Amino acid sequence: MADNYDQYSKEELLRLLRERDRKPRFGLVWERDEIEHDKSLNDDFVALDLDPNVSCGDAPFENLIIEGDNFDALRYLRMTHAGQVKCIYIDPPYNTGNRDFIYNDRFVDKDDAYRHSKWLEFMYRRLTLAKDLLSDEGVIFVSIDDNEMLHLGLLMNQVFGENNFVADFIWHHRKSSQNDIDVSLSHNYTFCFAKNRNNFKLNSLPIDDSKFSNPDNDFRGDWVADPMDAPNIRLNLMYPITNPNTGVVYLPPNGRHWRFTKEKFEEALNDARIVFGKTGKSKPQFKRFKSEAEEKGTNAFTIWDDVDTATEATKELMQLFGGNKIFDTPKPTSFILKILKLATNQNSIVLDFFAGSGTTAHAVMKLNAEDGGKRRYILVSSTEATGDAPDKNLCRDVCAERVRRVAQGYTNKKGEAVEGLGGSFAYLRTKRIPVARVFNDIQHEQVWRALQLVHRVPLTIYENDVLMQLAGNADDRLVYVPKLSQAVLDEVARLAALGGRLVVYSWQPGQIRQRVDAPNVAFEKIPEFLVSRFGGMAR
Repeated sequence: MADNYDQYSKEELLRLLRERDRKPRFGLVWERDEIEHDKSLNDDFVALDLDPNVSCGDAPFENLIIEGDNFDALRYLRMTHAGQVKCIYIDPPYNTGNRDFIYNDRFVDKDDAYRHSKWLEFMYRRLTLAKDLLSDEGVIFVSIDDNEMLHLGLLMNQVFGENNFVADFIWHHRKSSQNDIDVSLSHNYTFCFAKNRNNFKLNSLPIDDSKFSNPDNDFRGDWVADPMDAPNIRLNLMYPITNPNTGVVYLPPNGRHWRFTKEKFEEALNDARIVFGKTGKSKPQFKRFKSEAEEKGTNAFTIWDDVDTATEATKELMQLFGGNKIFDTPKPTSFILKILKLATNQNSIVLDFFAGSGTTAHAVMKLNAEDGGKRRYILVSSTEATGDAPDKNLCRDVCAERVRRVAQGYTNKKGEAVEGLGGSFAYLRTKRIPVARVFNDIQHEQVWRALQLVHRVPLTIYENDVLMQLAGNADDRLVYVPKLSQAVLDEVARLAALGGRLVVYSWQPGQIRQRVDAPNVAFEKIPEFLVSRFGGMAR
């Protein structure tokens, strides 16, 4: 029954009007006030602890694998990597109701009245943070199935802006039929949104060279015959073309025009770039050489049936683990590889904060091996421990272990040795610190770790037996002073005299500034510098 507004006071009516005006009038709305509060949301500061026993290779570490709630990890990365990430790929829970989405340490089932609202609140918080990490040329890809596809599309519009929509790619992930349902589901979706569509353009993909050949031994190499006509009518491109072998005169098909002006056509004909079919008795076609096609590449189609299926992805992962099935829903490396080719350059930072089995890092390493790139990856995964499986650690035992095997080499299901692709990663764990306790509780190692990431230098191991921590090069040095002494003052003065930019982080920067006051030296106070950059909880 509708409310009887006649019984409301003026103040109550004003309150209702203000509440109504605050609500969006168009777009996605979910029951934020009715659902159980997400316990992962907090205002604590977040630090990272390094586990050298799980890390891979030797320091300095270029790549990161972070174990912890991705809400905490994303807030930390907002402090260290805001505006730096070129490509984000995530494969979040699909919210099928079949024990795939955990909210407040419990699986959300199909009968939960707030099932979709919980998922939307969970995703909104994380996508909002992710947007801050993207560079102005950055892009995010989010995979999903029919359960939340419609909701996710609206949510992505709300967070990133519908004008920044790039495409919805469809992956043909299943080739076999599902006989237990009346419609066999054979595809998933991957939404692609740019941080700023005006600044982003997908890369072209490598061509399929199987159609190119050289039947006439053209000295310019393999070629393919392209149509000479194009859509629509343009009167200046409607001239007749005579086949010199048969005398037959050709005009463009109805509603179409020739690709070139008559002058350009004559130039192409004299350059032996016009052919008239395999026998020389057909309509005109244009020679497109393989070398030209390779230079230009080809645009991506929205339907992807040229990458491996989900079944092949499972087999690929089992090969890495001696034939054992250790993860149910991996993505194939070829799928992520295609995304990276479309959206990254050789020096890009790639983030996956639903890292699962670690396919994204595998694809980054594989593409770097192919093109000599220096892409870096950041993976984030929780342990996925629950009351039923309190000792489960997906991040350590599956994600990091897979990446380690790809980097260092492994023995496949057949017992054959597979060479590693190389590389290293730091294995890190999130640690919450109440903001009021940061001054007392944050460790020097945690401070130094954050400062290195802020300054985009590879992570080194904290050294306890030195005066201060030092990183960078002759042009740009970074110093962290955990404890002030005369020896420290002398060393900072020496570094300042060498020239180049020097940034000094200290708990007592004023005292160092009194001794070293040079235009090439900047001073920042710890922990205030990090707390200020960290900010509060995403609202």
